[in-house]
Amino acid sequence: MKAQHYREMSTDEIETKLEELQRHLFDLRSQAVTEKLENSKAITNVKRDIARIKTILHENSEKLTAEIAKSAEKKQ
Repeated sequence: MKAQHYREMSTDEIETKLEELQRHLFDLRSQAVTEKLENSKAITNVKRDIARIKTILHENSEKLTAEIAKSAEKKQ
């Protein structure tokens, strides 16, 4: 999926998708070990999606931290 699609999702939806992709990656790795994996590129694609999601979650947490810092400065 594109990063923009993940940015439009809520944090809870993103975290759910992250868990889903991590389970899928585990399944793909299991298939690779048992030599039943037909598309080895699928592992790479899932890993990239996981990285995208983690990046977006980090960006969101940074935005929240910045907003909290701004509101704290205004109060003082």
